[in-house]
Amino acid sequence: MVRVAVIDQDSCKPKRCNYQCISVCPINKSKKGVAIEADTKLRTKPVIYEDVCIGCGLCVKACPFDAIAIVNLPEELDEESVHRYTVNGFKLFRLPIPKPGEVVGVIGKNGVGKTTAIRILAGELMPNLGRVGEEVPEDEIIRHFRGSELQTYFQRLYGKGLRVAHKVQYIDLVPRYLKGTVGQLLLRADERGIAKELATEAGLDRIWDREITQLSGGELQKMVTVATLSKEADVYIFDEPSSYLDVRERVRIAKLIRSNVKPNKYFLVVEHDLAMLDYLSDNVHVLYGEPGVYGIVSQPYGVRVGINAFLDGYLPSENMRIRKTPIQFDKALEAETQEPTYKYLEWPQVRIDLGGFRLDVEPGYINGGEVISITGPNGIGKTTFIRFLAGDIEAEGGAAYSYRELRISYKPQYISPEYFPEGFSVVQYLGNINPDAITPGTWLYIELTEKLGLPRLFDRDLRELSGGEMQKVAIAGTLSREADLYLLDEPSAHLDVEERLAVGKIIKRLTENRKAAAFVAEHDVMMIAMISDKAMVFTGEPGVHGVAGAPSKIRDSMNRLLSTLDITMRREHESGRPRINKEGSYLDRAQKTKGVYFE
Repeated sequence: MVRVAVIDQDSCKPKRCNYQCISVCPINKSKKGVAIEADTKLRTKPVIYEDVCIGCGLCVKACPFDAIAIVNLPEELDEESVHRYTVNGFKLFRLPIPKPGEVVGVIGKNGVGKTTAIRILAGELMPNLGRVGEEVPEDEIIRHFRGSELQTYFQRLYGKGLRVAHKVQYIDLVPRYLKGTVGQLLLRADERGIAKELATEAGLDRIWDREITQLSGGELQKMVTVATLSKEADVYIFDEPSSYLDVRERVRIAKLIRSNVKPNKYFLVVEHDLAMLDYLSDNVHVLYGEPGVYGIVSQPYGVRVGINAFLDGYLPSENMRIRKTPIQFDKALEAETQEPTYKYLEWPQVRIDLGGFRLDVEPGYINGGEVISITGPNGIGKTTFIRFLAGDIEAEGGAAYSYRELRISYKPQYISPEYFPEGFSVVQYLGNINPDAITPGTWLYIELTEKLGLPRLFDRDLRELSGGEMQKVAIAGTLSREADLYLLDEPSAHLDVEERLAVGKIIKRLTENRKAAAFVAEHDVMMIAMISDKAMVFTGEPGVHGVAGAPSKIRDSMNRLLSTLDITMRREHESGRPRINKEGSYLDRAQKTKGVYFE
């Protein structure tokens, strides 16, 4: 049996707990060595010696900060250990297998090693095969993978036979290190002589002379993707290429990546948008495990089988259940036939003029217990409409009409440290909003706080969290409030698949149980299909003029949206999830002939 013991160094506070983990350990006085002791090299942080620890779990239960995790894994995994960061740090088992001429997708929770795995495959991180503190020679790493396709891959990688182009995850950091216009930077990166052509396909030609400091998140994402594809490389790695992009741009970038796949090139994509991953990939690896503790890379699956196995929560080749219950989309799509009997909020035809941008809103209403998704291109007025409903913006025709005074809970699109009160910890902030959000055993804690991984952040200062962590706390705070109307602007940003599904589930449950209503501005087609009763499609000219269509049934709305993109989607028979048809395929041509873009 392989025992993985992890101590979260940020959460562990030995001065406050007086080393309770040591006092409860049944073998801490063993002559052969203690299971847990204070290590002076780690500034008195406790260390668990896994070869001595018996895995009783007493220290896990005694720790008041939830800083300790001990997991027992099958013995055979010991030989497949690839990397460990520190003593009692995160441990990764196995790696995805790149295949020439194919796009290999990687899917899994945040914190289970996706970025670690692709950094190893990019040659940016040398794996230590689980031996902390050692520099493992390249030839030993190659021998470790003997008999597999990874042996040949690492031989070429370490023999300088492979050049790697890696699009990083956090593209918002790019302006800090690079200066110049879009055109200057793309021409500087261009090694294949195709930068201008790719930029035109990505829609960057109209901002060719714009400084990158003035780019939006979506424009930065497209620029970095084009720069990566412009490199003369053998391995192309894309870490979350859909972030900050709307539905239209996600499909455009997916087409751009697929059109550059060559028989002798390797492509790897890490992605949380399942529809995007499905469209891009030829096969997928599922990463599973305990976030921050350990991660295991599954065997490769065909893209349809792999994503369905991930949603089902059972990996057949591993004989491993990674989720207690499967995720089904059928009920979410059928919910559109169940029309509630009373209107909750109604708005007239109005115009909102922000000076350089004008939004025309068609009249509509939302019923009690309904969730309406808001979708359309970036810069088309989705955030403007949500702010109008929240009362932050006045329309020329007056405010929204409602039948009674509504309590509103609103999460804006971008979350900065200033969004939170100064001097508050996460647990104080959530506890002030709703004590159930921090009380173990309550449904709000189980379904929202715990699934977003917030308990480990409870003692952290709100304004010192990372961007992704602040986003999750803001979502939890918004949904924890007792409200009549929930307004969420891009809640899936920075969330992994499991977290997105948890947020979607809680939105549906809150609106149904509290007889409330919700508007959700969202780009993830899977999320829209899962949570929505109706949808509003925004059209027009981004940045200049937007038209907010009236709410309509999901099928009608998605059909209208996809027809403008010339994209067709179908429902997967097993899980009910939406799938994008490959352009020019039989199903794509058949649906377009019938005029059905969302089947």
